[in-house]
Amino acid sequence: MGAVIRLKKFGTKKRPCYRIVVVDARAPRDGKTLEELGYYHPIAEEGRQISFSAEKAVKWLKEGAEPSDTVRKIFNRKGIKMDCPEVPAE
Repeated sequence: MGAVIRLKKFGTKKRPCYRIVVVDARAPRDGKTLEELGYYHPIAEEGRQISFSAEKAVKWLKEGAEPSDTVRKIFNRKGIKMDCPEVPAE
């Protein structure tokens, strides 16, 4: 089973809200998740857009989970590098 870290869409029309989740690669976008890592609100103010557990994300990356392109950008903004995943110092 290949695991993927991607976004699961919530919210209403023109008010998107996403959860950062780990799912089976074959599962649909809003299907059953293995673990929820956090959330992403693209229309919130800059300091409150992203919140997730870096420890859980690094654990899944070390186990071989592949992030989607958007999740990879979110992780890079928070200091998690894909080539050598480790929990960033804050």
